[in-house]
Amino acid sequence: MTRIKRGVAAKKRRKNLLADAKGYRWGRKSNYATAKQAVIKAGRYAFRDRKVKKRLMRRLWITRLNIALRELGLKYSTFIKTLTKKDIELDRKVLSQMAVENPQVFEKFIETLK
Repeated sequence: MTRIKRGVAAKKRRKNLLADAKGYRWGRKSNYATAKQAVIKAGRYAFRDRKVKKRLMRRLWITRLNIALRELGLKYSTFIKTLTKKDIELDRKVLSQMAVENPQVFEKFIETLK
């Protein structure tokens, strides 16, 4: 059986991990052991925050909608209730975009709801 030397694979693995840690501060960018910990932790944060980002965006849409509705003399909760009663299935993202980008169209939409 032929002999297999593993130096090339190990060096490649370490080089790739240190490339992932590029831009980190202090020894976390150059010291393999600390870089490995930092990359693993960063991956955990990235996974978690992809979910958090969705929550934050929904909160932003609701806040924008509420502000636009208050200017027209409506509350967010009553607006959503009337939407569900009338079986209008527009999501909060679309409604907030309409309120921010096309206020006139949004105002006409609100008038048709009333």
